[in-house]
Amino acid sequence: MIKGTFMRSDSGRIQAFTLTGHAEAGPYGSDIVCSAVSALAISGVNGIDALAGFAPKIETNDTEGGYLHVEMVENITAEQRNIAQILLENLLLGLQATEAEYPDFVEIITTNQ
Repeated sequence: MIKGTFMRSDSGRIQAFTLTGHAEAGPYGSDIVCSAVSALAISGVNGIDALAGFAPKIETNDTEGGYLHVEMVENITAEQRNIAQILLENLLLGLQATEAEYPDFVEIITTNQ
């Protein structure tokens, strides 16, 4: 199962998110749930870089896969923060829609830091 956790600040902004695990909804290379989650996550992170104009802190497990942690950086403008938040909220919505469609393979939660 893929588990996603989105951490919000006291003001409600998404500060970080972590995705772990594997969907195992199909054979390796043909798992549409894994593909959907991966595409959403990569698009979200790439969008922050390209559209908000900064690179968030990223940690992955390159050996085993199945682990992505993304954290916002502090030294950005208000405009960059707002653009990143729109992209992060969109990512969360996409992952929640995937969870609704495939609840046996995806679990998404939000927490306050």
